Amino acid sequence: MAIGTHGFSSRSYLTVRRSLIHCVHKVRHRSSVAAVELPPVGVPEEEETHFTRSFGRVKGDSKAFEWKKLSSKDLGITTSMIASPTRYVLNILKDKGYEVYLVGGCVRDLILKRTPKDFDIITSAELKEVVRAFLRCEVVGKQFPICHVHVNDTIVEVSSFSTIGKRIGKRIDYTLRRPLDCDDHDYIRWSNCWQRDFTINGLMFDPYAEIVYDYMGGMQDMKNAKVRTIIPANMSFAEDSARILRGVRIAARLGFRFPRDIAYSVRELSRTVLRLYKGRIFMEINYMLAYGSGEASLRLLWRYGLLEILLPIQAAYLVSQGFQRRDKRSNMLLSLFSNLDKLVAPDRPCHNSLWVGMLAFHKALVDQPQHPLVVAAFCLAVHNGGSLSEAVEIARRISQPHDHSFSELLEPQDLGSDESLIDEIMDLAASVKSALIKMTDERFVSQAMSKYPQAPYSELRNTVESEDNNPNPFCNNESVFIPLSSFLRASKIFECVEKGCEKGFVPKRGSKIDYEFLAMGNLQEVRHVFARIAFDTVYPLSLDREKNNSVSQNS
Repeated sequence: MAIGTHGFSSRSYLTVRRSLIHCVHKVRHRSSVAAVELPPVGVPEEEETHFTRSFGRVKGDSKAFEWKKLSSKDLGITTSMIASPTRYVLNILKDKGYEVYLVGGCVRDLILKRTPKDFDIITSAELKEVVRAFLRCEVVGKQFPICHVHVNDTIVEVSSFSTIGKRIGKRIDYTLRRPLDCDDHDYIRWSNCWQRDFTINGLMFDPYAEIVYDYMGGMQDMKNAKVRTIIPANMSFAEDSARILRGVRIAARLGFRFPRDIAYSVRELSRTVLRLYKGRIFMEINYMLAYGSGEASLRLLWRYGLLEILLPIQAAYLVSQGFQRRDKRSNMLLSLFSNLDKLVAPDRPCHNSLWVGMLAFHKALVDQPQHPLVVAAFCLAVHNGGSLSEAVEIARRISQPHDHSFSELLEPQDLGSDESLIDEIMDLAASVKSALIKMTDERFVSQAMSKYPQAPYSELRNTVESEDNNPNPFCNNESVFIPLSSFLRASKIFECVEKGCEKGFVPKRGSKIDYEFLAMGNLQEVRHVFARIAFDTVYPLSLDREKNNSVSQNS
């Protein structure tokens, strides 16, 4: 199957193609005997079984995992589901005689009928050959180099099988042996999948042969809605602690769960994420909150004791609300992100300044609860670029009920004149500005949980003690992960309320969201979406419908 590109039908490609077999010499073949060394001592039994099965079929082992080669047609994957820039890159490399595959999370998402965040390609071509194949292409990364192919405004990532030999020997210190019934083509594909983080990301798709290769048991784990590491979790997370955050993100987005052994390792090694570069941590938080699974991510971060490490101010709020680790209730913070999740998705995210601004807005209301009318007028003023008189006029016409369950909102009362209401709006704007400063203040953030030494233990905490046996191990160890650039962009959202009408600012009209502008952080678009989320949280449409239904029944 040749993949149509930009609306064109099938393209012809060379009949003599460079096979994967030409890359075999790059891989370190230890043995043709299908056997694997025993897992390290201390690996839970459930994890040990999966560890053994993940490395192919072991002779005489009735539990050995059977490799699967599945028809992409039977799985419902069609060419149209692959993004046009990705199809273009695939076709160019295929035309030049190279083997090409889609790998990782994009294959998982295609099978689950979800829109992938991005598409990753792996090829038998050397990286230098990929560079020669495209006009705009460069190699990035020193430790694990890949190619960035520029197609219009999109970057398509392409990796090469030729790097496997360099990585496979560095992964872990046990002996990796070649499985039985493994020809050279399978071995190349299997070796690449084996290096990945989770089984559901260890899938490989050949769009031309229309085959999905499952060497790691990813299909079974998708069926069971589980996020499971390919190698034992304690080893996988020690190898790259970013996998802890990635696992939470995947579980939140798909509604999957960790098996108990994986959950144990997530909690036990949670603090190792602090070894990551701050920019990487912020990137992972952004992936969680800006791509349509913010509420679920916050709940999982809280459940596994990661929220107090990454966002301790928000963790302190949940403790103050009496939230347990498995709590199913909601609150204003979670409702704000639930409403954001309704508007964004993996292929249409928001700029990070929006969710940073939302956190500051909520923190301001926690510190100083406000009348619902003040919040509504504040949101309107943000939307229209700082016109307070117009915001007050519109806000006073609101007749729908607000959500009384939020402690951040005061009970209705007479706010007096418009001048008094404007003063309240200005106070809220100052509180939001103060909250933003606190969120980027290392000292304040580090002390956020100090008021709550009896915070509920995270899942499995009763079996995992902190290293220093501190009864409150979350104090004085946190860092600020919000960069200055995001702080400044978020501040810009609200400064119009204090400074007044901005010259030349034109408020957005209509409800349609321009997702390209939203992802870029366009001020008009970000203000529009913020105001919409905040207003819908304070004045949920469901309450308005309940009110109307009650009136209808009583009339």
